[in-house]
Amino acid sequence: MTPKRQHRDPLLGAARPPRCLRRSCTPKAASQLSRFPRTTAHSAEPSSCAPPPPLLIPAGPAPSWAARRHFVGGHRLGTERVSRGCHGNAARPARPGLASMRGKRAVGPWLVMAGALLVLLGLLGGSQVLKAFDYFYPSSGQQQMYKLDISWPKIPEYFTGQTFCVAVDSLHGLVYVGQRGDNVPKVLVFSEEGYFLYSWNDTVEMPHGIFVLNTATDSSVWITDVGTGKYGHTVKQYSPSGKLLQILGTPGNAGSSLNPIQFDQPAEIFVEESGDMYVVDGDGGMNNRLLKLSTDYKEIWLSGENGTGIGQFKIPHSVTVDPYGRVWVADRDNRRIQVFDKVTGEWLGAWSSCFSEDGPYSVRFTADYKYLIVAQMNVNRLAILAAPPVGIIGDCAIVNAIQLADETKPHLVDIDMKSGAIYIAEIGAQQVQKYVPIS
Repeated sequence: MTPKRQHRDPLLGAARPPRCLRRSCTPKAASQLSRFPRTTAHSAEPSSCAPPPPLLIPAGPAPSWAARRHFVGGHRLGTERVSRGCHGNAARPARPGLASMRGKRAVGPWLVMAGALLVLLGLLGGSQVLKAFDYFYPSSGQQQMYKLDISWPKIPEYFTGQTFCVAVDSLHGLVYVGQRGDNVPKVLVFSEEGYFLYSWNDTVEMPHGIFVLNTATDSSVWITDVGTGKYGHTVKQYSPSGKLLQILGTPGNAGSSLNPIQFDQPAEIFVEESGDMYVVDGDGGMNNRLLKLSTDYKEIWLSGENGTGIGQFKIPHSVTVDPYGRVWVADRDNRRIQVFDKVTGEWLGAWSSCFSEDGPYSVRFTADYKYLIVAQMNVNRLAILAAPPVGIIGDCAIVNAIQLADETKPHLVDIDMKSGAIYIAEIGAQQVQKYVPIS
C-alpha cells in the first residue's frame, strides 16, 4: 500500500502535516507538534478536544472553503482554496529557491543546521517567512505581555465576511462578532472556548461597533449600523439571541438632530451599568461628535465638531470609560486620544505623541485598568499604553505592543474583564484573534 504523501518543511526538510496542527487532536498530530516550536512558542495551549457544548440555537453547517476569502502576502486570492497557517492566517507561498526542496527526504543534521541558519538570516534580513509569528518587543527589552491563543476559534471558516467588531460578554462567557458582506450572517456568537454557537442577521446592515451590557436583571447587545439602506445610521439594542429591542436614530436617514435623535454613521457605543451611554457619531459622516445620552435616550451633554482643535474631532472612532469618571475617545484622523469628564463633558486632556505612525482606531482598558489597549490599523499593531490614575492625564507612554501580520488590519478590539484576554477584529485577515495575558 502506497504511504500517504506528506508535505515537507521547505526550511528544515522535516515532514509536516498538510493542515494546521491545532485542528487535530490525535496522538500522531501531538507528536508532530513538537517539531514546530516556531508556531507555538508564544501561543496558549490548545484546548482539549471535548465536544462543543449544546447550541443555544441550532447552527447551520460550516461554510465551505470556497466561501472564504484569504490574503497571502497582502494580496487577495479570491475564493480559491488556500491552506491556513496555524495562526488563522492564510499560508504564504513557498519562497523562490525553496520550492524544489519539497518532497525530498531529510539528509541529516547538516541540513537541519542549514535550515536553522536560513531562518536566522531571514530574521536578520527582514524576511517575511516568520512575519505572522513575530512579536514586537519594545526597545527597553521588556517581555511580551500577551500571547496568541491558537485554539480560538475552533473553526475559523465561520468567518465568511469582513470582521469589523467584537464584544465580550464576560458574565456568560460569550463573544459576539460583527461582520459585513453579501449573504453572510452579520452577527456570529462564539463561546469563550472558541466553539461557534449561533448567528443572527435580521435588521443589521453594516455593523461597525458592538457592545454587550450586563445588568442585574438583563443582558443586551448594542450595535452601531453605518449602512446607507433602510437599517443604517442607527444604534440598535438586541437580545442575546438577536431579537430587536430598541432603535435609536431614524433608520435609513442620516442627520444631526438631537430631538428626535439622529446619527450619521455612528462608529461605536459604550453603555454603563446605570444605563447612561456614550456614542461617537461620525465614521466619515457629517457629524464629528461625542454624545452622552440618558436612560431615556435624551441628550445629557454633547462635545465636538469637525476640526483639529481642543474638543474637536476628525472621525471619533471608539469610546470607553474608566472607573475614575473619564471618557476616552479615539480621535482617529487627528491621530490622538481625547479625554473628557463623564459628568460634565469637560475636556480634560489629549494624547498625541504616541500616534505619529497611525491614528488610534480602538480604545479599551485592560481588566485591571492599568493599561489602555489601542489598535492602529494601518501599521497592524496593538499599542499597550500606561493608564494614568486619578489626576492629571499627562503624556502617553507605550509600555508594550503586539505586532500583527502584514495586512491584518485590526479595526476594533474588546477585553474579557474576567480573564483579561484581548479579542481583535481584523478586517484585512477577515478573522477575530484572541490574545491571552502571559502570567
